Amino acid sequence: QVQLVESGGGLVQAGGSLRVSCAASGLIFSTYTIGWFRQAPGKERESVAAIGWSTYSTYYADSVKGRFTISRDNAKNTVYLQMNNLKPEDTAVYSCAAATGPKSSRERLSASTYDYWGQGTQVTVSS
Repeated sequence: QVQLVESGGGLVQAGGSLRVSCAASGLIFSTYTIGWFRQAPGKERESVAAIGWSTYSTYYADSVKGRFTISRDNAKNTVYLQMNNLKPEDTAVYSCAAATGPKSSRERLSASTYDYWGQGTQVTVSS
């Protein structure tokens, strides 16, 4: 049974930093593309970042480029999202998702690409 568990969310002031983690089990982690998505109240879910499985290629939404960094530790079956210079508009539930096999850059940023999802962790940025 595949499980993705997010952690590390919380409340932070604007300009601050947080690191959220996605721990996976029940799959051959190193063969999966992992994406981070977020959804704010009343808004649609949007892609934040993604990381490939074989090349460690990383992809970011324009809104977070230069502020967020995605990384993975296959030995720990974990993907991280380091979020710096946070803004109030970054407030949302952040969820990770896993997709098997190689994906194009467009596929990696599309929610429909992913097979498994975590429950999410709340990130709140105060002004």
